[in-house]
Amino acid sequence: MYDDPGGWDEDAARPYFFLSYAHTPRAGTRGAGDPNHWVSKLYDDLCEAVLQLTDLPDGAPVGFMDQSMHQGTLWAKRLSQELATCRVFVPLYSPRYFNSLACGQEWYSFTQRPVYPERSTSEQSSGIVPVLWVAMGNYQLPEVASQLQFNHSSFGPDYAAEGLYALMKLSYFRTSYELAVHRLAKRIVDVAEATVIPVGRPLDFQAQPSAFKALAPTKQLRISVFSYRQSELPEGRNPDYYGPRRVDWHPYQPQSARPLAEHAMRLAKQLGFHPSIHEFDQEAEEILSNGEPAAPGLVLLDRWALRDEERREIVARFDRTNPPWVSVLEPWNTSDADCVEQDRPLSELSATTLKFKRREAKPSFQEDAAGLATLEDFEDALPRAAMRAKYAFEDRSRGGQTRPGAPKPSLREAFGGEPRPWRPGTGRSEPGSQEAARVEEDGLPPGAGLGGGEA
Repeated sequence: MYDDPGGWDEDAARPYFFLSYAHTPRAGTRGAGDPNHWVSKLYDDLCEAVLQLTDLPDGAPVGFMDQSMHQGTLWAKRLSQELATCRVFVPLYSPRYFNSLACGQEWYSFTQRPVYPERSTSEQSSGIVPVLWVAMGNYQLPEVASQLQFNHSSFGPDYAAEGLYALMKLSYFRTSYELAVHRLAKRIVDVAEATVIPVGRPLDFQAQPSAFKALAPTKQLRISVFSYRQSELPEGRNPDYYGPRRVDWHPYQPQSARPLAEHAMRLAKQLGFHPSIHEFDQEAEEILSNGEPAAPGLVLLDRWALRDEERREIVARFDRTNPPWVSVLEPWNTSDADCVEQDRPLSELSATTLKFKRREAKPSFQEDAAGLATLEDFEDALPRAAMRAKYAFEDRSRGGQTRPGAPKPSLREAFGGEPRPWRPGTGRSEPGSQEAARVEEDGLPPGAGLGGGEA
């Protein structure tokens, strides 16, 4: 190795900082701007300020900011790489930040790298430079954040009182914002130069825990996929709907080439869950062990994979156990020529394999003759299935679990074949109403639907 004054130093190619922030969802108004616009502006301003304070060569990365909305395999690999190489970790503190699973995983991943002071006399022992994005008031910080020793007073009194977001939004604070950004950039450079944080090995990002407090089990949703890898497909099956992993199954091609599990993850986040994606075969081991369930679950089942006799038996055992906190959805694309041709035999195979699940969770299977034929059908069915799993998980935690394998009794069976007549003032739903039908078939409590702001 030789010094090349005109060339790139390998270390200079490492970004100075990783900006970690909680993605803000759109408010839902058509034409609304990007809610993360102000974070992007802060990132640009910080990059410019850091460049002014360093001798980074032209084209060298200054920082990194994730703008992918936490979706996809490529996103996870890129994040892992940046977290393994960046010099300083810059989290934007807000209540949303500390309730974000992905932000907690970013923090955890970065802190798996050792930190050494540049000099033996230095007291710098962390590569984290926290930022007040909003005023936190009396917000209870998680332990990893409260342990950090960092004085914000040099950023100015307005910053400490309002946070950077307010300083950016209000022109009255323009001078205060510019001071805070300059001081923040200087702090990033100082920490980068006062510490030695070796490049680490990229971790499997989605498998990392959150550095913050553990999520409540009912806020989690374990999405598992029962399907094929392309290399496992039976002869004659169109490979266009599959990928190198079982979780890459995308049955609604060409309507969508994105893995179905990623669609499910997006919908689950809209329901307030912190979802994770798994292969069903691995999840089944834990379910069949009769241990305590970790969280509500949702199985995305490819009927084609039931042709594998050995794996079909795993599904049948799962069905006999019949955990009510795990819902099942069966996408069945009627635009897929193979599905049209094999509709009857594979539908019958599914019906004989999933006897209890079909009886217990009728709304998930009301389309079982034709399947969830489009992505829109799937998106309509998923919230109901996910919430049913959540309610059953909560019932179990309260000691209300039903006997495995036993279908829930309906109102009709309870009253000798005919439902009890409805009378005003009894608190029961009127016969023939959608609510009455849903309570009878679904087992959900009245008012537990997703419409009208409930649930």
